[in-house]
Amino acid sequence: MAVCRGRLFSLFSLHGGPSAAPRLLLPAAASGTQQQRHYAKPLAGLGKKGGKTKLGPTVEKVRLPVETDPEKLVNYVCGSHPVKEDRQDIKLGPDEDYPDWLWTLRTGKPPPLEEMDPNTKQYWRKLRTMAMREKNKLRKTQRF
Repeated sequence: MAVCRGRLFSLFSLHGGPSAAPRLLLPAAASGTQQQRHYAKPLAGLGKKGGKTKLGPTVEKVRLPVETDPEKLVNYVCGSHPVKEDRQDIKLGPDEDYPDWLWTLRTGKPPPLEEMDPNTKQYWRKLRTMAMREKNKLRKTQRF
């Protein structure tokens, strides 16, 4: 039954009785053709329970030899040419051969915010990241 402009009528009465209803509602089924869905083919091994298949060839990790000789670790740059076949490590020179700024580089943790100058870009960048972390912590504790 359907309502059209205040009148109640049946779909069967408009189109020749009850045999016409399936043809109106399912046109593909009545004409004898079958509808098909053309979705992407599922990936192998995904979506199946217990069926773990590999999606491609596995690559073995290359294990580089680790130097354990303390004399060589102190006097050479070990692993400076890992790709070359007959590689030779670079010998370190005396401290006077290197520039002075090299020895003033900070190698540890970054300085705390209190030690930084407020007129630098690094200060404001660190302040922003600290504020974002604090905001994200508060968001985690809030309820919906």
